[in-house]
Amino acid sequence: MTKSELIERLARQQPELTAKDIELAVGTILAQVAEALTHGQRVEIRRFGSFSLHYRAARIGRNPRTGEPVPLAAKHTPHFKPARALRIRVDQGLPRQRGRRGKARRR
Repeated sequence: MTKSELIERLARQQPELTAKDIELAVGTILAQVAEALTHGQRVEIRRFGSFSLHYRAARIGRNPRTGEPVPLAAKHTPHFKPARALRIRVDQGLPRQRGRRGKARRR
């Protein structure tokens, strides 16, 4: 689902709100999450999940074409950890995958 699809879906579910109001609300929420992460803060949305930063240390990578070593700088990357309630809801909503022996696989 894209941001515009989310806005359209919310507009259908909330006919008393205009699409512009919903677009502003969604944009503001996403901007606030990004702003908090930019300042090194953790963002937690109960029963949905939390956004945080993971530190990646500097390391030596490889150029996939030449195999030549390439230094990679240290950096922080955004990380999302789903809440238990979200994991359960997603797991119950998706069909089970079959394993190699034809049995339903537990995740």
